Amino acid sequence: MSITEPGLWQWLALLQRELLLFAGVFFLIGALDDLAVDAVWLWLRLTGRGVTQKRSRLALQHRPLSRPVAVLIPAWQEAAVIGQTVRHLLDTWPQPSLRLYVGCYRNDPATLAAAMATAHGDPRLRLVIVERDGPTTKADCLNRLYAALLIDEDRAGQRFAGVVFHDAEDMVDPGALGLLDEAIAEGADFVQLPVEPLVPHHRGWLARHIGSHYCEEFAEAHGKALVVRDALGAGIPGAGVGCAVSRRALDSLVERHTAGGGGGLPFASDSLTEDYELGLAIAAAGGRCRFIRARGADGRLIATRAFFPHRFDTVVRQKSRWVLGIALQGWDRVGWAGGASEFWMRARDRRGPLTALVMLVGYALVLLTGAMGVIVVTGVAEPAPLTPLLKAVLIANAAAFLWRIAMRFAFTAREYGMGEGLRAVLRLPLANVIAIIAGRRAVFAYARTLRGRAAVWDKTEHDAHPASLVAAPAVPS
Repeated sequence: MSITEPGLWQWLALLQRELLLFAGVFFLIGALDDLAVDAVWLWLRLTGRGVTQKRSRLALQHRPLSRPVAVLIPAWQEAAVIGQTVRHLLDTWPQPSLRLYVGCYRNDPATLAAAMATAHGDPRLRLVIVERDGPTTKADCLNRLYAALLIDEDRAGQRFAGVVFHDAEDMVDPGALGLLDEAIAEGADFVQLPVEPLVPHHRGWLARHIGSHYCEEFAEAHGKALVVRDALGAGIPGAGVGCAVSRRALDSLVERHTAGGGGGLPFASDSLTEDYELGLAIAAAGGRCRFIRARGADGRLIATRAFFPHRFDTVVRQKSRWVLGIALQGWDRVGWAGGASEFWMRARDRRGPLTALVMLVGYALVLLTGAMGVIVVTGVAEPAPLTPLLKAVLIANAAAFLWRIAMRFAFTAREYGMGEGLRAVLRLPLANVIAIIAGRRAVFAYARTLRGRAAVWDKTEHDAHPASLVAAPAVPS
């Protein structure tokens, strides 16, 4: 059958029109959702409620803690970075009432040795051994650290004011601990500070751009979306780093999990995204959640900094774990509790698989339209006319896409400079391809969990610590 035959060409035109309608409508729904968040953020800026604070890093760095504070770092196969993380954290946060708990597995002696080698006898460090072979899950390792924390509280006869969470590859900010403790002392139950992915300049060209695509995502999420969530009073999803929980909120989590058969521990050991669930669970229990953006005198955010994955396969693995835990497992683990703003934000969190499907349809449509365009240009067939509805949908999507590009550029350029802002726009196709593949991988992984497959710590590897490659935020003398 020839492509010039009316029947086949009509079928191709029909397929193109249906794909256009499907992708166009769902793209437009997503665009309207994003525009609503943008509108709230702009209103917050205009009314002065969304303005970033200015704080002194020096004052925060040397601020006496209200009560002792525990920092928990779970670690599995992190020998390459854990030593620098421990040393940098203890040097950066000088408060004597700080206690750093690092969880290592009994079958991972390299990580334990690396953490011990850089401790230099600092009495604030506690190395905790997980009595099972790793990896289990990050949540399971955190539960072991919590058990060690309880023992120290009993011995000292004093409870911690709060618990701060970090990962083994993080570079902490000098002002972060003081800012977190201040918020907890003022009555917050959960506090999240921004996360600032670093541009991996030490990598090759391709790896640099794969690793840098996190920059624009976090610049928008932690510069706009979480600011809106905080203003609306919705639960703040934890990033797992640069966040703190009050001791009373942790007790509440323990009580809830005990009632549900959790064995007196704060985290569900089978959760893959315990950090995301943490803030939402505290909000659901009536706790006060806050997202705090502040800048030092040098204009840089008081934020947690780290290098994110830079290989395509590891990026897809990490993104698929996020989609699996947040968008898919979140339906039954977290549910839809809360009012209208909470429902809206949780719906945004869970749109990842649908977005990936729509983007896949969109790229297929581009290929189909390109092939049909070649046929039309060569004069083999006449172009298929667009209905007024399709024209309106395409125009609206084009306008929304231009707005999205402008916002992505603006937020990225604000934190990383004009050059990185432009590259963020050029990386949009790369980010979309990663999202499509990660969405597919997450759906198949979710199907395996429904068949009873146990959760494991599907973590990414780290081979470079920011403290050895980039300058830390300046602290005035």
